[in-house]
Amino acid sequence: MIRFEHVTKRYADGTTAVDDLTFEVAEGELVTLVGPSGCGKTTTMKMVNRLIEPTSGRIFLDGEDISTVDPVQLRRRIGYVIQQVGLFPHKTVLDNTATVPHLLGRPRKEARARAAELLDLVGLDPSVYGDRYPEQLSGGQRQRVGVARALAADPPVLLMDEPFGAVDPVVREHLQNEFLRLQSTLHKTVLFVTHDIEEAVRLGDRIAVYGAGRIEQLDTPATVLGAPATPYAAQFVGADRGLKRLSVTPVEPGDLESPPVVRLDDAAASAADRLAADEAPWAVVLDADGAPYGWVAAGALTGAAAGPEGPGDGVGAASEAGAGREAAGAAPQGTVREYARPMAAWLPLGAPLREALSTLLQHDAGWIAVRDGDRHLGVLTPGGLHGALRRSATADAANRPRDEVSLDTVPVPGA
Repeated sequence: MIRFEHVTKRYADGTTAVDDLTFEVAEGELVTLVGPSGCGKTTTMKMVNRLIEPTSGRIFLDGEDISTVDPVQLRRRIGYVIQQVGLFPHKTVLDNTATVPHLLGRPRKEARARAAELLDLVGLDPSVYGDRYPEQLSGGQRQRVGVARALAADPPVLLMDEPFGAVDPVVREHLQNEFLRLQSTLHKTVLFVTHDIEEAVRLGDRIAVYGAGRIEQLDTPATVLGAPATPYAAQFVGADRGLKRLSVTPVEPGDLESPPVVRLDDAAASAADRLAADEAPWAVVLDADGAPYGWVAAGALTGAAAGPEGPGDGVGAASEAGAGREAAGAAPQGTVREYARPMAAWLPLGAPLREALSTLLQHDAGWIAVRDGDRHLGVLTPGGLHGALRRSATADAANRPRDEVSLDTVPVPGA
């Protein structure tokens, strides 16, 4: 969709902002341009809509050399979102959003209807916010209007220049989530400029790490973090890139363990026998639909203390009701339901390891139940999470699928 061929931008004072840049952005791909101030990433973006003209080289948009296109007409085909938003202060939110469709000749009523649809899409009820003016909105709300306005003419390409950089971290994360939701639906071709490597990792299908006017590395977030191509790229992504990988490494079936599983309505005595046969200190408890409910300790079923090996959310404490009913060593009565402990620590398959770690810490849990839809697949433990991260890094460095990497083949530092 976007192609740079040996593009250079050199200013009259001899400064080279972009030096012999060649790369492509595929249709529907989101590429983040990340690097320090003055490295050329914003210059790269502004050359796409001809706000800056290249000194040499060519840029193509959907196969068309943009130097042959009228700049005004070109810009009306490209959505553009900047940090300062640039809303017209004298126009309402609805009219701001309808600006480009109106300039393209759509009737005012049609343009405003389209604007209302987009405001709703970005989470701003047009009946509430449509008649307000920009000064009546929060910073995060103004950024949403900026995104809606950029989408109003349904452009195939979006240029976004640090669009979320001027809001506080909580609002910024919320805007990032909303934009990822939009992108999963709209599949726009996006160039996204940021100086924040964590934002680049979170949003980008690929990351272009900029040095002084050059791209040091252009690859997937996992590869950039796991196998930096140059010393500059390694320094830029930081020594804590292993932690950043948590955001781009999904939970996969091979990361899971399979402890014994019992059902809420199973006979407690039968469950106790199963745990004893497996020499397991606890079991995952599923409800009647097969969804994770919680866990039950072997000690709770026998009347003994649950012990320190329980998975969390009350570790070490057997069910008071169960302990009160059962003498140590006596066969338990009733069903597992009377002894089970609920636990809300669960994730869908494919969730990032960062979310898994956060859930483990939030629930003070020794494992997380992992689902595929409502189907229980297994549990992820802290050891399994660490192993998944190690396999991911090794797989990227060796250019191999992660499921082909075993922990036996992962190098251990100092070994």
